Amino acid sequence: MLNKAKLILSNREIVLKILVTFGLLLVFKAGTYIPIPLISTTSVQQILSGNDFLTVLNAFSGGGLSNFSILALGISPYITASIVIQMLQMVVPKFKEWGESGEQGKAKLNRITRYTTVVIAMIQALLIIFSLGAKPENILIDSLIKYKNNFWIIYIYMAVVVTAGSAFTMWLADLITRHGIGNGSSMIISAGIISSIPTMFVTLSNKYLGAAFTGLNLFLFILVVVLYVAMIIGVVYFEGAVRKVPVQYANRQAGQQGSDIPIKLNSANVIPVIFASTVMSIPLTIVGVMGLNTETNQAAYWLNQIFSTGQPIGIALYVILIIFFSFFYSFLQVDPDKISDNLEKQGAYIPGYRPGEDTKIQLSKMLFRITLIGATYLVILALVPIIVSKAFGFTSAESSAITIGGTSLIIIVGVAIETFRQMETASETKDYKGFLD
Repeated sequence: MLNKAKLILSNREIVLKILVTFGLLLVFKAGTYIPIPLISTTSVQQILSGNDFLTVLNAFSGGGLSNFSILALGISPYITASIVIQMLQMVVPKFKEWGESGEQGKAKLNRITRYTTVVIAMIQALLIIFSLGAKPENILIDSLIKYKNNFWIIYIYMAVVVTAGSAFTMWLADLITRHGIGNGSSMIISAGIISSIPTMFVTLSNKYLGAAFTGLNLFLFILVVVLYVAMIIGVVYFEGAVRKVPVQYANRQAGQQGSDIPIKLNSANVIPVIFASTVMSIPLTIVGVMGLNTETNQAAYWLNQIFSTGQPIGIALYVILIIFFSFFYSFLQVDPDKISDNLEKQGAYIPGYRPGEDTKIQLSKMLFRITLIGATYLVILALVPIIVSKAFGFTSAESSAITIGGTSLIIIVGVAIETFRQMETASETKDYKGFLD
């Protein structure tokens, strides 16, 4: 590992790309501290601490949402738009044709994704702003309270600013992808999450090692830290876990080595958890926009019971949605029919199974079993923050700062592994080129 790191750092081109990446990430981080004019950020932070979905969104935006900055949504609208366009390729023939027609088709899809990003960002910004500001006096600065009867004009202005911030973030991600290291969108999300880690440890220190310091609290502090490290080790193991399906080629002579089809244990990555969180948040966002009280309004009460991850029914629904989206997206990413057809065209087969329908059935069964394990893994990761918060008695504000497990670790570990592989491949390619020249 050290030798690989030395090889990478000895390559000037890669080092320059790393510096460019860090520079652009610093620009993004600086943007998360520039608040939208006319907003009371202190009030927003208090409201944010009680919303599970907005807490996740805040982590993805590098704290931009809690500061209610011009980059409050970060790159999340672009990620959502990319997923939507990818799924539409299954049902829209024109999109599917573009996806299979090389760079020119991909450029068209990329253009549509960008336009979709702007639309999603505007809708998402409006929903969040109206949700947080159901009572305008709660989020507007004091000098604007007298205009609260026309608050919708101010809210639309804020939404336009946030949408522009998302477009700017998307541009930064493109710059990182073209001139830096790794995928720009993934790097921005990871940087946002990593930047919140110091806040987590400060919150833990204040809770257990501050004025309330005792031997028991010291033990609890160490226990939480050990749990966090254990979660990282577990995620690294599961994210690297691959089931290799052996493949033989009919035109190869006996004794020649075959190949294999690698199927990741977690083919869907973090998308099922994001989708499940989004679905769970929609009804509660509507309740917030309408200004309904969950204690006095029956409809709002039951929506909170069903869709809040702080309630037993909500947790059960959350688990069901994660499992559903895990299977849906895994079979979307790894299509047994397509793999079987490609193997048949190449004169290849899985030992012990006939090409065609028999291979499709076997691959489907195998993917089902793998996805079942992967879905269970995602459910555990998604529930760990909820369980830890209840077990250790974290307040809403502490829970939003102390993120043990969940989607954050999957993203950080996945991006770290993929980025290191890219740098390693780039350094080896450079060496081979120099040798041939």
